[in-house]
Amino acid sequence: MVPPPGPPWSCQLQLFLLGMTTLVTVSRAQLVVHEGSLRVEAVEGEEVVLPAWYSQNGMKPSLKPDPPPYVLWFLEQSGKEMEQVLSYLNGVLLSKPRISLVNSMPSGNVSLRIVQLQEQDSGLYRCSVNVQDQGKSMSDVGSLELDVLVSPATPSCHLHGVPRMGTNVTLSCLTSRSKPAAQYSWERLPPRAQFFFSPAVDSIRGSLFLTNLSASMSGVYVCKASNKVGSAQCNVTLEVTSGPKAAVVAGAVVVTLVVLVLLVVLVLLYCHREKMQEEPANDIKEDAVAPRTLPWPKGSDTISKNGTLSSVTSARALRPPHGPPRSGALTPTPSLSSQALSSPGLPRTNRTQPPTASPALGGVSSSALSRMGAVPVMVPAQSQAGSLV
Repeated sequence: MVPPPGPPWSCQLQLFLLGMTTLVTVSRAQLVVHEGSLRVEAVEGEEVVLPAWYSQNGMKPSLKPDPPPYVLWFLEQSGKEMEQVLSYLNGVLLSKPRISLVNSMPSGNVSLRIVQLQEQDSGLYRCSVNVQDQGKSMSDVGSLELDVLVSPATPSCHLHGVPRMGTNVTLSCLTSRSKPAAQYSWERLPPRAQFFFSPAVDSIRGSLFLTNLSASMSGVYVCKASNKVGSAQCNVTLEVTSGPKAAVVAGAVVVTLVVLVLLVVLVLLYCHREKMQEEPANDIKEDAVAPRTLPWPKGSDTISKNGTLSSVTSARALRPPHGPPRSGALTPTPSLSSQALSSPGLPRTNRTQPPTASPALGGVSSSALSRMGAVPVMVPAQSQAGSLV
């Protein structure tokens, strides 16, 4: 039997399939999976053909043409229900986008073509063929697994740490998509070309560890992510410095200036406050009212000035009597007394002033006053302003 038309297969495979079909003695359709393998690998974005055809054995010759077969393709994925992706029934072909049959029907070649492959196209594909033989239905099912491989996406490279002399830094590299998982490698570009190996490089996580940095380690470092279907790369520039960067220095200068300005403002405010407190004490108010002075009250025996009380004999007692004095009669003895009270303005004294000659008061001589028991008292003088001296 000649194999059904389709893509050109190798001569060895055709002989093998022909030998297998001659051993089949049951009267039903045969579904043969191409290449003798149940697993097909393809790359995302490309096209793949899932080869399958069937053959009939033990059929009796008939003058009537064979009816067209019924062909169904299903996709089975883990965690999902089986989904029908193509059907050919009663001469009508229905399929999902990007999926079709390789040959026009009816044909013994029922290979499935998928274009613009996507990662979600991976899974187990089942092909069911049903043919009629003399009014009897014969069917068979074949399956094969499709694995869509994804080339690594462009990775992202990052520098972790401060690249200063004597410190340690880590260069990281990671790709967002890769099937199978990508392997990572690091190298430094010329003029100081260098390849890095384990333990400095973690080929699974994509990290490169650089310790005890020196100026000679500066340069452009390239990370390459690769798998069996492709590769992609990124790079990071390492500049080893001997001190803080210019931004750090500028930040420190700005902070220092701000602190100095604040200190100057605080000192000026303090000085201004002290000056304002001293000015009221030294200020002379020209419009202030002078203190009132109490006039000497007429006919009063008591005078108060600045908290000092003095008692003097009434002036009326010192006036001479009207008319000539009677003989043998004595004029009343005037008595003067002075009592000094404690005052902030006048100091208190207990000393007795010596008797002094005083002119006769009211016609009585001082000797006569002494004989009558009069006590001499010193009377404070009065200034023009009315205060006691």
